[in-house]
Amino acid sequence: MPELEFTERSERDDLGAFVARAVRLEGSAVVRLRGRENGRIDSWVATPFDVLATRTVLGRVEPNDVTVSGNELLAALAVSRDERIDPGPVLDLQWRSALPPQAHWQVVASLPAKVVTDLADRGLELAKENMGPHGTPPASLLDQTVLTVTGDRLDVKIPLRCLFAMSGMGFLGTGTADEQVRVAATDAWLRIDARFGAVVRRRHALLPLLV
Repeated sequence: MPELEFTERSERDDLGAFVARAVRLEGSAVVRLRGRENGRIDSWVATPFDVLATRTVLGRVEPNDVTVSGNELLAALAVSRDERIDPGPVLDLQWRSALPPQAHWQVVASLPAKVVTDLADRGLELAKENMGPHGTPPASLLDQTVLTVTGDRLDVKIPLRCLFAMSGMGFLGTGTADEQVRVAATDAWLRIDARFGAVVRRRHALLPLLV
């Protein structure tokens, strides 16, 4: 049986807010929880925008890498008052996405959060004008590059879908003047860290295997 343990109520509340956002975006969302040696838990969800979202909180999880239902986890966090929580049944087979590496990230640049928030707001307005037959914006719009960040010998293109994921997960905060968003990358991955969490996506599409 999996188990979560928190020593600080605020950390449990932070995880609850993250999971609530994920379930609001995707009712059947699953959450992958991975423990670190430094007493932290990385929580991961796959958003409907084909972008991963993550938040790190202080705590412990057993087993060290487990996937559970977002709804079950959210209910457990809301109901249980104990330090130790049963997050629900193990659903490891329902996790479909590869996770990025923990190391070898290069910080490309830091941007004012208001710039990113304004771009996301303009993108949402554009999406409303170009909704597809199923009430979702077309992939061609989501894949449009809305910002290119250059630094440390890297040019990183940020597609609109990343900003949609950040907005949907509530990561952008209030966009105050001193709030920053950090862009980092590896050869294969892009990561955008904001006040309340981060989004991660492959920088290049995987090539299909030849058969």
